[in-house]
Amino acid sequence: MFRRHGAAVLSSDAVVHDLYAEDARVRGAVAERFGTTDRARIAELVFTDPGELAWLEQLLHPLVRERYAAWLEQVETPVAVVEIPLLYETGADALFDAVVVITAPAELRESRRGGSVAERSSRLIPDMEKVDRADFSYVNDGSLGDLDAFVQAVLQRLRTDSESDA
Repeated sequence: MFRRHGAAVLSSDAVVHDLYAEDARVRGAVAERFGTTDRARIAELVFTDPGELAWLEQLLHPLVRERYAAWLEQVETPVAVVEIPLLYETGADALFDAVVVITAPAELRESRRGGSVAERSSRLIPDMEKVDRADFSYVNDGSLGDLDAFVQAVLQRLRTDSESDA
């Protein structure tokens, strides 16, 4: 967890990293299934085999949700943000008061990642559907300053909404 712009922020990717590093059940199950706990090697295996990916997600997603719930119970800020790459794909959007979707054109995502994102992106809900379902959306094809201004505006709106609900 970290704080940014006065909001508490939790990253799903960080939670998964912690589960791999700290949860003996996860490490044991993953090592037994894949013969390794090396995340890069596991990614190679699961992103080429939908069955293996489904197995891994069935192991991790409930544990990640438990961490969200525990974290949200202890957060003492008006706005708490949970970053979830597979929000809609896992049905986790129902757990939150508001959803912010940040997208970028595929070419830009590839240039930022340093390679093709098609392999991992092919199973995702299309960006336009995510944007249509979101409370807030932003196309991240500008500067970090532009993105920061969008985030500031959303956080201000959420804080205002939170204050009016109190």
